[in-house]
Amino acid sequence: MTDFPTTQSEAYRPSSPEGEAEAARQALVRVRHEVAKAVVGQDEAVTGLVISLLCRGHVLLEGVPGVAKTLLVRSLSAALRLQTSRVQFTPDLMPGDVTGSLVYDNRSGEFSFRDGPVFTNLLLADEINRTPPKTQAALLEAMEERQVSVDGQPRPLPDPFVVAATQNPVEYEGTYPLPEAQLDRFLLKVNMPLPGRDVELEVLARHAAGFDPRDLAAAGVRAVAGPEDLAAATRAVRTVGVSREVMGYIVDVVQATRSSPSLSLGVSPRGATGLLNTSRAWAWLQGRPYVTPDDVKALAPATLRHRMQLRPEAELEGVTTDGVLDSVLASVPVPR
Repeated sequence: MTDFPTTQSEAYRPSSPEGEAEAARQALVRVRHEVAKAVVGQDEAVTGLVISLLCRGHVLLEGVPGVAKTLLVRSLSAALRLQTSRVQFTPDLMPGDVTGSLVYDNRSGEFSFRDGPVFTNLLLADEINRTPPKTQAALLEAMEERQVSVDGQPRPLPDPFVVAATQNPVEYEGTYPLPEAQLDRFLLKVNMPLPGRDVELEVLARHAAGFDPRDLAAAGVRAVAGPEDLAAATRAVRTVGVSREVMGYIVDVVQATRSSPSLSLGVSPRGATGLLNTSRAWAWLQGRPYVTPDDVKALAPATLRHRMQLRPEAELEGVTTDGVLDSVLASVPVPR
C-alpha cells in the first residue's frame, strides 16, 4: 500500500454524484498535503487512516515511541476539521473515564450523564495496551455498535466515529496484550517503522527551522476538508464494483490462512469483509470504479496481519504473520 495519487486540481462542487465524489477525492488529496506539513514520511500510515475513515473502521498504529503516531492523528483531524479526543491509557484508567459516567447533581438531586472522551469523531487511544482488560473492553461496544451503554441506556456516538489506537511493539513490561476479540475489531493494523536517513534528516531540518509539533497552526496545517467530504467519499466507495472473481480471490486468501501450518488461528469472516471494504476504498482513492486483485494484495497485510495467531513453535522459529501472508498471497492463484 503506497500513497494515493496527487492532483493539483482545485475543489469544485458540481451537483452530480460523480462530480461530488471527485470533489471529495480531491479534498482528501489536499488533506494528505496538509498532514505532510507536520509529518514527514509515514505515507502508509496516512493512507491507512484515510481508508479507515472512509470505511468507518478503526486503526491500530504500532511503532516505537517517537515515530509521530500521535502527531499523525492530530494533524489528520485538524486537516479534516474533525472533533478529536485523546485518552492516555494507564493501568489505573477506569471504564467510566473513557465512556463517561453518571454524576450526582447536588442542586437538582438527580444523576446526569457526563460524556466521556469517546464522544468524538476521532478518538486517539494512546498506548491502549497499557490499561487492564476491563477498561480495554469498555471500547468494544463503542467500536462495534457505535454506542455506549451506561446504566442500561444506550447512547449513540457521533458520526463518523473512528478509534486510532497506538501501541509500542517492543516494551511488554506492564502491558496487557489486546485479546483476539478486540484486535478483530480493528479494520487495519499499520506498522510505523523508524525513518530512513533522508526522512530523519528532513525531520531535523524542520525542527532546526523552528517546527513545534505542539503548534500545528504555526506549522501551516489548516482544515481543507470536513465531515461532508468524508460522507460523500464514503457513499462513493460503496459504489465501487467488485467482480465475483475478485470476491472469490479474497475468500481464497482468507481460507488459505486457516489452513496454514504456521497459524493456530486464521482470518475470520469479519477479516474477509474488511479486506473487501479496504480494497474498494483503495481503488476509489486511485480513481478507479472497480477493484483489482492488486488492490486486494496491497491492502491484505494491513487488513489481515492482526487477525492471525502464530503457533508457538512457528514464533520460536522466527516466523511472522507478514511472512505467512506473503506465502499465502504467492500461493493463491490470481484471477485474470
